[in-house]
Amino acid sequence: MSMLGGILLHDYIDKLSTITPYLIFTMLTITYTRLEIKEFRVTAFQWALLSIQLLGGTASYIALLPIDSNMAAGAFICFFMPTATAAPVITGMLGGSITKIATYSLLCNMVVAISAPSFLALANGGNVDFISSFTTICSEVVPLLLIPLAVAIMLKYFAPRAHSAIANHQAISFWIWAASLFIVMGQAVSHMIKQPLEEFPDMIWLSIIALCVCCIQFYTGRKIGKRYGDKISGAQGLGQKNTILGLWMTLTYLNPIVSVAPAAYIVWQNAINSWQLYKKTKHNTART
Repeated sequence: MSMLGGILLHDYIDKLSTITPYLIFTMLTITYTRLEIKEFRVTAFQWALLSIQLLGGTASYIALLPIDSNMAAGAFICFFMPTATAAPVITGMLGGSITKIATYSLLCNMVVAISAPSFLALANGGNVDFISSFTTICSEVVPLLLIPLAVAIMLKYFAPRAHSAIANHQAISFWIWAASLFIVMGQAVSHMIKQPLEEFPDMIWLSIIALCVCCIQFYTGRKIGKRYGDKISGAQGLGQKNTILGLWMTLTYLNPIVSVAPAAYIVWQNAINSWQLYKKTKHNTART
């Protein structure tokens, strides 16, 4: 319903887009009350996901470049986008390890911030200012990742009753996620509609590429996660992307038409997330 509402009411979404970071901040604060800080550590699990993300982006770009440079850049950006800041929320709802996905989210976003100038320079055939790119990505991502974590830790030590109350009401995150999904879907549709009509065939191909890359990453992440005892965290870590940051990177450094790929990725990843949540709810209902 949130996705459909965002599609139908996309003309009115711009007025609401400014509240999205606050919704994500609130979701993460609620989710992080379930974290065990002592379990924060980077392991082979996180490095395996990161290698697939970087190598997959590079390989897909090289493979598609002889066919079409925009398609190659679209596939690359769908792999290269860092893990979504909201990934720990969905992971928690699905029963995965919030600590593992939070650790990977921090690692992944920092690696992308450092490596983005080099990769984007190769993708657009020119130079990308390292300082500008690094500071922009960090300013967009780091506060949303670290401040909710700090708030959750402070609540645990200075307001344990409030911390416990929040930790025991995780269902609130679902409804906040639904609200943010409504806004993000509207933004994606608005963005795609604004593209020139003559670019429609390319938009279709970029959307198909985004779907293929999305499915590959969810599937591969699940396989890697299974090897390390957490299929859900693997799938969400590799498959659920920070598409808003992906849109910014394509619009800033690549051909604007390439931005259709991360915009379409918004639709595909949230369709998969919705299906997974439905299956999880159905399974829990059957057990009770």
